[in-house]
Order: sequence, then C-alpha cells, then structure tokens
Amino acid sequence: MCFVEGAMLLSVLLMALYYHESLFPWLVTLGAFVLCGSGLSYLGRELKRKMASRREGMLTVTSVWLLLSVLGMLPYALSHATRHGVVDAFFESISGFTTTGTTILYQVEHLDKSLLFWRSLTQWQGGMGIVVFTIALIPVFGGGASQIYNAETTGITHDRFLPRISDVARWLWGVYLLETSLLFLLLWVGPMNCFDALCHAMTCISTGGYSTRDAGVAAYHSPYTEYVLSAFMFVGSLNITLVYFALKGQPRRLLRDEEFRSYAFFIALITLVLTLWLALHSEYGTLEETFRSALFMTTSLGSSTGFVTQDVTAWGGFAWMLALLLMFVNGCAGSTSGGLKMSRFSVLLKNLYNEFKKQIHPHLLTPVLMNGRQLSVSVVHQILAFCVLYVLLLLFGALVLLADGNGFISSLSLACSAISNSGPGIGEFAFSLGSATTLTKFTLCFLMLAGRLEVFTVIGILTPYFWKH
Repeated sequence: MCFVEGAMLLSVLLMALYYHESLFPWLVTLGAFVLCGSGLSYLGRELKRKMASRREGMLTVTSVWLLLSVLGMLPYALSHATRHGVVDAFFESISGFTTTGTTILYQVEHLDKSLLFWRSLTQWQGGMGIVVFTIALIPVFGGGASQIYNAETTGITHDRFLPRISDVARWLWGVYLLETSLLFLLLWVGPMNCFDALCHAMTCISTGGYSTRDAGVAAYHSPYTEYVLSAFMFVGSLNITLVYFALKGQPRRLLRDEEFRSYAFFIALITLVLTLWLALHSEYGTLEETFRSALFMTTSLGSSTGFVTQDVTAWGGFAWMLALLLMFVNGCAGSTSGGLKMSRFSVLLKNLYNEFKKQIHPHLLTPVLMNGRQLSVSVVHQILAFCVLYVLLLLFGALVLLADGNGFISSLSLACSAISNSGPGIGEFAFSLGSATTLTKFTLCFLMLAGRLEVFTVIGILTPYFWKH
C-alpha cells in the first residue's frame, strides 16, 4: 500500500514540476513511502499467503490508515503550510484521508498548487478506501482479502456481485473513476479552471469537501456550479454498488431500493423545510437563490461532503438542529459518506415501531424488514449496538471538547462533524480549526478515524478481548 501511495505521489511531482514549485517535500515523502513499504514487505515476506482472520483484517485496516496519515502529513510539515508544525500537519492529513474535510488552514489560495492537489488526492483515495483500492490493483492478500474488505467498507452487509473481492473492488473503482471524470468535465465547462475543476471533482465525488479557494464554492458565484455539485454530492452518497448496476442498464435495482427511496425523501424533505425557513426569514432576495442555498447545504451536510456556500451559524438555531440531524444520519450504506447511514436509521425506526406494537400485543412476532426481506435478530442487535457505540463516542468527544474550554454548540457540532466525517462545524470553528488546542485536535482526529472505519473496527482493537488468543 505504501508503494501504491508512492505511485500516486508521482502525479503530485509532475504537478510541482508543471507549476515550477519545490520538489523537496515530495521527494522526501516519496522516499519515506518507498522506505516504509520496502521495510514492511521484507518483514512480511513469509506471510503473504497466510489466511487473514477478521481480527487481523481490523488491525491491518486501522494500522494502514494511521500509517498513511502519518506519512501523508510530511508535505504539510515540510512546506511549512501549518502554524503548529506536526500537530496541524497530522490533523490536515487524517482529515483528508478520512474525507472529513475539516481544516486547520486559513488561506489555502496561498499554498502551492501541488500541495492543494495532494489535499484533494488524499480525499479521493480515502473516499472509496485506500485498502480497497490496493486490493483492486494488487490482489496479493490471498484468502484474507474478504476480511480486510469487510473491515473497511461501510454498511449492514457487503454486496458481492462478483465472486472475487478483487474483482468487486476493481469494478467499484471503475465506477468511481467514471463519476470523477464526468464531474471534472462538467465543472470545467463552468467558471472553474482545469486545476480547480479537477480538485473539486475529486473532493466532491469522495464526499470530502476540501476546496482550493478560501471562500470555498461560494468564491465562484455560480449557480451552475452549485447545482452540478449538489447533484454529484447526492450521487456520491448513494450505494456505489447500486450505481454500478444502474450504469449496467439495471436502474430499477437502485430505484426500488428502500434505503435509496428513504434517503431521497429525507434530503427532499429537509431541503423543502430549510427553503421555507430561509424564505420566511428573508435571508435571500429571490426564491431561486433561497432554494439553491438550501439544496446545496442539505446535500453537502447530508452526504458528509462539507462544501459550504454560507455560514450555517448565521441561519439560527432551527437550521443548526437540521444541520446536526443531516450530519448524524448522512448517506447510504456502501457509499463514500460517513455518519450513521440511512439503512441503520431506518432499522432503528422500524424496530422502535415494532416495540410500540409489542406494548399492545406482547406475543406478536414483529420482524424488521428491509427491501421485503427479514433481517435476522443478530443483525438488528448489531445495528443497535453500533448506534449505541456511535452515540457514546459522539458524547465522549463532545465532553472532552467542553472540558478543553470550547463552547457547547461548537463542541457538539465538532464532535458530530468529526465522527460523521462531515467537515464543517457550527460556531467559532465553522470554517477552520487553526486556533483550536492540541487536545481538541487530537480528539477530533480519533473521532474522524473511528467514524471512517465504522467505529467497531477502531474501538474493537482497543478492547482487551481483541488481544486474547
């Protein structure tokens, strides 16, 4: 995986050469990846064909994300782009790889183009998963590929429409690349130049949210750009397996999917409610501008992308609650989005409704159905356990941030934003975390990693039971 990342760095080197920028940070980073990859390959030369267990898959995925985030911070540190050295560099790196999009940088337009491209590239890789990408290109994991794939991908179950995990990963990355290419062309047609279109295409389809402009997407003053990005943020938050089938001529599999229909209704409803709220408070001059702002922010937060055109803090408490709800639920299982996922949220509501039925008819059998199929009791229990752990982590993070001297709204929104990989917060840290303390930054780093790897993968390896034979 370090070798794959090193190959990716060659494109950044070409970018630096094209813009006549310093090659030193990139040569050092490339050397670090190659050296680390060589060392790990030598240490594991006898274990390549060993069958990996689920425990090893969890540990491998978490270790890889941490390792690449540590090595990925080198360009920020060596370019002196951050104010607080290694801490800020690591934060920016892990925020990129986890597609959170929260930044500690203030003036990104003054950074080298190659560094901006690297920020976007980390999010693009993190969107579909670094490990899944490597499985697609270099299927050397033997029988353990399935366990590693399951430890990184999101959702209740993991659909395999092909017999080999490496083939599944390869086809999904093909769809991902196609979506990115199409969005790049559409953005380039608009007011963005080629470089900005490429970077925004990568950070949009990955639902990451990094921008090459200080003001974000608002800097382009383009309704066309906002509508295009809104559409692709929505696409990026859909189950990519179902998108694959839609592109293969089977759109009914997507349209009939219960999670897709619930998520589409959820986004449409929040957009309508937010449009009415903004219109009643005369936030904008025209109804079209009001609708566009509501649609953009709803799809941005609901997909965990985090692009901004407006400061949600200025919209008032009602809008804050809608924003937190969007960040909490987020997109569909099997997408690049973070958050709880609409499928789990639906199961929670259905199970709750069944409990109301049992209050009246205690002996009534009330299975939970998704797409007309009954979910096993073990799956429902796993979802409930996931949701409890997710909320506990969110509250734990918010409490740590409060203890560190941050405000209540800022702490709650930052914890929710980090664990859901959404990006923007509410309050004083709505756009940048550059002034936050070291404890706040490391707390958010932990939440970002845990949220990206579906909490069980990260929290599981911290339990004593994980290390028992």
